[in-house]
Amino acid sequence: MSLPPEADPGGGKIVKHSLTIAGHRTSISLESIFWDKLKKIAEVRGQSVASLVGAIDAARGNVNLSSAIRVFVLEDAVRRIDHL
Repeated sequence: MSLPPEADPGGGKIVKHSLTIAGHRTSISLESIFWDKLKKIAEVRGQSVASLVGAIDAARGNVNLSSAIRVFVLEDAVRRIDHL
């Protein structure tokens, strides 16, 4: 089975970014495709990535921050698909 043309096998590469969230410096490791989509979501909302991640962090409860970001990005994509 071959991948569709829009698939990016390189999107799974882990990328580490450092952000300041609620006054604390932290490093977050995510696959590059999640960073790209997170940046796009922040741009569309008129927010900085740090501000968006801060909101995700505040709402995540006991979930790992990287996992919470992945779920947030996935849920955003699903909402967009559902509105087609």
